[in-house]
Amino acid sequence: MQVVDAHHHFWDLAAGRHPWLVGDPEPGFFLGDYSAIRRTYLPDDYRRDADGFDVVATVHVEAEWDRSSQVAETEWLTGLNREFGLPSVIVGHVWLAEPACESILRGHMAHPLFRGVRSKPVTSPDGDPASLPVAGTMRDPAWRAGLAVLERLGLTYDLRVPYWHLGEAADAIGPHGDLPVVLNHTGFPWDRSEDGLAAWRTAMKTLAALPNVHVKLSELGLKDAPWTVDGNRRVVCEAVEIFGIDRCMWASNFPVAGLRIGYRAQLEGMLEILGDLSADDRDRVFRGNAAAFYRIGGIAP
Repeated sequence: MQVVDAHHHFWDLAAGRHPWLVGDPEPGFFLGDYSAIRRTYLPDDYRRDADGFDVVATVHVEAEWDRSSQVAETEWLTGLNREFGLPSVIVGHVWLAEPACESILRGHMAHPLFRGVRSKPVTSPDGDPASLPVAGTMRDPAWRAGLAVLERLGLTYDLRVPYWHLGEAADAIGPHGDLPVVLNHTGFPWDRSEDGLAAWRTAMKTLAALPNVHVKLSELGLKDAPWTVDGNRRVVCEAVEIFGIDRCMWASNFPVAGLRIGYRAQLEGMLEILGDLSADDRDRVFRGNAAAFYRIGGIAP
C-alpha cells in the first residue's frame, strides 16, 4: 500500500531556528514534557521511522520556525528536497493578520513546492473563545482578511485549533468557499468524557458542513494517556463518518506524535481502526486525498 503522509516536521537544532526547541520549554505544551523531541530530525530520521512502508510523498507543515524570517523555512525545506527528496510539498507560515501578509506569501510562492500556510490563531485554553480579546483570533477582521488573501492567491489553509473553536472557525471560513482548508489533528478531541465527545462531535459537524473543509486523522495523543487502538477507534471512525471518506487524510505528525507512539505502531493502529474500509476508500484516506488536496505531482489519482 502506498502512503502519503499529510503532516510531519523537520528541524535542525544546530541552526537555532526553532525557539520552542532550543530555548526554554513551553510550559503549556499539549502533550506535556516534550524533551524527547528536542533533537535534530531530518529526512534520514524520518525514513528510519517509516521503514517498511511505501511512503511515496510527504507534506511538511511549518514547525514554528523563527517568525522574523518566515520564508527562510520554505527556502531551507526546498534545499532538503533537492538533497534528500523530502519533503514533497511545503506548508509554510505567515501571520494572517499582519499587514505584510500578501508580500510574505508571495515570497513563499517563489518556491514551487509551497502550497499554503498554517497560521495558528489565538485560542482559549479553557473552552471560552468569547473571553479572548479580538486581536489575533478568528474574529479579528485583519485575520479574516488574511484568509481572503489565501483564497485569492489559490493557496491552502491548515487550521489548527481545539474543537471548542470550530464554530468560530466555520463562521470565519464560511465566506471563502474556494479556499481549500484542512483541520489539523482530528480537531484535538482532548476531552474523552461523554460530555467532551458530544461537544467535539457537534463542533466537528458544524465545520464539516462547509464542503471545502477536510480533516487530518492525526495526533490523537493525550497528555496523560497512552495511544491505543481501543482508545482512539471511536474518534477516528466518527471523524470519518462526519467528514466522509473523500475529505479525510491520514498524517503521522512525526516526530511530535512519537512522544506517545512509534510510527509503525501508529500507522498499523490506524489501519486496524479503519480495517472495514474498501481498498479504494483506504487508498483515498492514506494516499489519494492528501495528494489531491496538496497537488502533489507524480502520484496517480
